[in-house]
Amino acid sequence: MYFKNLEINGFKSFGKKSVLDFESLITAIVGPNGSGKSNVVEAVRFVLGEQSMKSLRGKGGTDLIFKGSKNLNKLNRATVTITFDNRKRVFILPSLGNINLDFEEISISREVHTDGSNRYLINGSEVRLKDIMEMLSSVNIGSSGHHIISQGEADRILNSSPKERRSMIEDALGLRLYQYRIRESERKLEKTAENMKEASLLRKEIAPHLNFLKRQVEKLEKAVQMRIELGGFYREYLKREEEYINTEKGKLSSEQKKLEAVLKAAEKGLPLETSSRGVLGEAKSDLMEAINKTEKELAQLRSAKDELSRKLGRLEGMIEMSDKPARTDRGGNAGSVVFSAAEIKTFVDDLEEFFAHAEKEENLLILKDLIVRTQKLVQNVLTSKLKTSAGATVVMNQNEVDELIENKNEILADIGDLDEKENKLREEINEFRKRIASEEAQARQLDKASLELAMQKREILSKLEMLHLKEENLAKLEFDFENEIKEGSVLVGPAILSEYRSFVISGEVTRLEQENLKKKIERIKIRLEDAGLGAGEDVMKEYEEVSKRDQFLAKELEDLNRSIESLETLSRELEEKLDVKFREGIEKINEQFEDFFRLMFGGGNAKLLVSAIEKKIKLIVEGEEMEEELEEDGETEYGIEINVSLPHKKVKELHALSGGERSLTSIALLFAMSQVNPPPFLILDETDAALDEANSRKYGDMLERLSKYSQLIVVTHNRETMSRASTLYGVTIGSDGTSKLLSIKFDEAVAIAK
Repeated sequence: MYFKNLEINGFKSFGKKSVLDFESLITAIVGPNGSGKSNVVEAVRFVLGEQSMKSLRGKGGTDLIFKGSKNLNKLNRATVTITFDNRKRVFILPSLGNINLDFEEISISREVHTDGSNRYLINGSEVRLKDIMEMLSSVNIGSSGHHIISQGEADRILNSSPKERRSMIEDALGLRLYQYRIRESERKLEKTAENMKEASLLRKEIAPHLNFLKRQVEKLEKAVQMRIELGGFYREYLKREEEYINTEKGKLSSEQKKLEAVLKAAEKGLPLETSSRGVLGEAKSDLMEAINKTEKELAQLRSAKDELSRKLGRLEGMIEMSDKPARTDRGGNAGSVVFSAAEIKTFVDDLEEFFAHAEKEENLLILKDLIVRTQKLVQNVLTSKLKTSAGATVVMNQNEVDELIENKNEILADIGDLDEKENKLREEINEFRKRIASEEAQARQLDKASLELAMQKREILSKLEMLHLKEENLAKLEFDFENEIKEGSVLVGPAILSEYRSFVISGEVTRLEQENLKKKIERIKIRLEDAGLGAGEDVMKEYEEVSKRDQFLAKELEDLNRSIESLETLSRELEEKLDVKFREGIEKINEQFEDFFRLMFGGGNAKLLVSAIEKKIKLIVEGEEMEEELEEDGETEYGIEINVSLPHKKVKELHALSGGERSLTSIALLFAMSQVNPPPFLILDETDAALDEANSRKYGDMLERLSKYSQLIVVTHNRETMSRASTLYGVTIGSDGTSKLLSIKFDEAVAIAK
């Protein structure tokens, strides 16, 4: 026994909480029309997940909630709970996750609110409708309603299309789970196909951008290779340039120190030479002054000597004249001129005075005047003497002669002294001149040394100037070197600073080779600049993101393809399994259908046939529906046809059966279906309304037969049917306008009656 109880609260006419216990194999629900008997059946449909408002006799969720009465207010929700016995652990649902079904009782609840929203619960835990459907399918309770047959729907299976009939039979056979799984697979296939379409569209959308980024990345990769190559050149170039700069700095510093020391020595030697030249100049000046002084003394000596020589000449003349006798010319006239000593002395003194003035005088005009005066003096003396003593002869006595001789000797002695002094003065002058020549030679040597020092200074200054130019060039080279380091840090990375310092160089590189290295670096830099990509970190990052996105989409497409293949395989397997089980089930149903049909009609034949269904599509043309057959695509749908043959009649078509015959046929088929795979319970809502008394007894016999396999809940007005029930629920409308329940257990009632 599976169905334990049903709790209804606020559902339709059940404004108050009502509970129905189903402890009997057959429970009958009776009551007048409009009391709410069918609401019990609809409550079961509702709680089991029925979604059709038409089947629940409503238009919306609010129609299922108690609307109130004169004495009761309307409610905000309706709740129905059904409880099943699960001591045999028949309920299973692997996909339910955290919901535990390992209980002796399983309760299913459904709530509907005034806004139309629904809540589904299993043992108080909220779940999805899908979970409830799958769990019910595990105990052969489906949504087609084969286990719930309401009033007026007894022959629904006869009126249904072959396709709908197949669905009902599959439900009765417990194959609904396969259908759920097939539909779930189809939905997943559709969803997967949509996802594939979306993924494909996304890949197509990002493909141009990805290709663009790929080209950019290829450029970047080339740029990376160029940067690696550039890094190699940079390391060697920077290391050699640094070594060259440091070496040149050392050389320039050393050379500058040497030149500055030499310059300092040269500048120090020049004042000494100037001082020496000053001393030599002063000595030369003193010597020249001494020479001039000595020459003046020598001139004075020469003048005195000349004067003495003249005197000596005059004395010698006078002495010579004194030695000659007086003579007369051949004419007998005496021609001698006699001068006295005083006159001669006066005459000589005057001449000496004139000569002395002439020697000292430098002015030519004055000298000329002195010469003229001297001539006039001589002429005047001679003329006066010739006038007074015409033809006279100078006559001196012996004393005068002796005196003249004595004066001559004295003059000769004086001349000798003067000669000696003159020689000494000449020697002094020569000595002075030698010293002057030596001083001049020394001065010339000093001048030569001074000139050499000056030339050396100019040369050193010129070299220092060249050093300054080299320093400026080196400073510019160092500035360019620092810029290269900065630029290299940007192009290659900051690591270049440590890399080039640790780089080991071998051999000596000329400036030409270094310039060639620089040209290679510049060419790579130009190529990097032409690439126009900079560091490219954003491009690489975006490419990685887009590439990962594309790879993800490609992987997703592969997964989706595999999912589609897997789902298609699963669908085929399920369909094959469903088809096998369906055909096996049809054979079993046919056996039971034949038995029940003969029981109901006292003979005859009944059989279900599997037939192919033409696929059709509905078209709406100008508001009217039209059906059009689809072309065959290799797939075939199958439906169920019912073939009956009544005893003593030739009627075989269902539409030719009477109402009672149709009702009995549908009941026989439904009972046959329930026998093959018995549901835990079967609800029959006034399915016996059209039966006469004889058929009612047959109906009652089938109920008792069915109750061995399924729990029966029968809504009926038929006395025969009531008599077969162990528990009877009566439904009435109370004074408050709500449905109320009264229950009777016939076994207990019989015991009480006895």
